[in-house]
Amino acid sequence: MKFVEWLGIARAKFYEWRRRYGKLNEHNGKTPRDHWIEPWERQAIVDYFDAHPLEGYRRLTFMMLDDDVVAVSPATAYRVLRAAGRLDRHRPKPSKKGTGFVQPLGPHVHWHIDIAVITIARVYYYLCSVLDGYSRYVVHWEFLDRMTEADVELILQRALEVHPGAHPRVISDNGSQFIAGDFRRFIDLAGLTHVRTSVNYPQANGKIERYHRTLDKNTIHAVTPDGAHATIATRIDHYNNHRLHSAIGYVSPRDKLLGRETEIWAGRDRKLEAARELRRKRRELDHLGTAA
Repeated sequence: MKFVEWLGIARAKFYEWRRRYGKLNEHNGKTPRDHWIEPWERQAIVDYFDAHPLEGYRRLTFMMLDDDVVAVSPATAYRVLRAAGRLDRHRPKPSKKGTGFVQPLGPHVHWHIDIAVITIARVYYYLCSVLDGYSRYVVHWEFLDRMTEADVELILQRALEVHPGAHPRVISDNGSQFIAGDFRRFIDLAGLTHVRTSVNYPQANGKIERYHRTLDKNTIHAVTPDGAHATIATRIDHYNNHRLHSAIGYVSPRDKLLGRETEIWAGRDRKLEAARELRRKRRELDHLGTAA
């Protein structure tokens, strides 16, 4: 081409210029990617964290997905929050909880039972909860001013009545109610099996211990037992039906119990893909506008 010869440049350089005509000149710069989030999304992540400061970044990510705030991955949320100075720099050591233990593959295979002591107006009260090991759903609970072996039998019996057809393995610690001969006979008559954890090792019943931490039973302060009962009911309802549980893929225990987790995960994937596609189209429009 005469024009190229007059310019005194190589043909390869000319065709490279023509191929890049209308594009942003970012020589040696970072090339924008379709998955990069936009400034308003970064601010939305920080604002959502400020509104929910007690939630971890992973749980926060799925909460934002479910609330249609921002569709990003947990890694992206972590980077944004870390850059904004919102995360603690101290990282706990990985937990060994559950290693060597065969996890249940379906609901109502393992039921964890435990008793928590709650003090109301200097009087001891007892919260007995039955938690499904697969879904972390609290299948039944009662708040009483006593907790005998007979009371534990009734609580388990009522849990079985709520879930007919269930024949779980009952997992408990070595409390006096659970080592009593009458309790062993009740287990046999009900067609259940019973496993006790190691002495002085509460981690062996870690699922229900973690539930107690989430319930934050030490902060239940009320003037009357009825007030405490109402507070416990509200917290367990939130735990069962609304709180996203990290150990079951950031879905609520009720959704896990009902087998809805696959549908929820698929919906989140669709939202993430739609957000990526929207960012890609916006970036293309920005490039066209710059070229024009």
